[in-house]
Amino acid sequence: MTTESTPTPTYAIALDELDQILRELEGSDVDVDRLAERVARASELIAVCRDRIATARLRIDEVIAGLDGEAPPTDE
Repeated sequence: MTTESTPTPTYAIALDELDQILRELEGSDVDVDRLAERVARASELIAVCRDRIATARLRIDEVIAGLDGEAPPTDE
């Protein structure tokens, strides 16, 4: 994924970069030499977005469970 020197982007930044990559790949003048690099980067960004969504979902479940006085759900 990202290197130690490259901070993990926020969800919004990752989504924006994915949008830019998509527009680049949809263009008729796609640089074939750069294609694999852009697809790999898109894969990294998708993983970041999925991780952020999963984390948010867990936090939301915990808050809702706390409001209802229940224990948070488990993944089992």
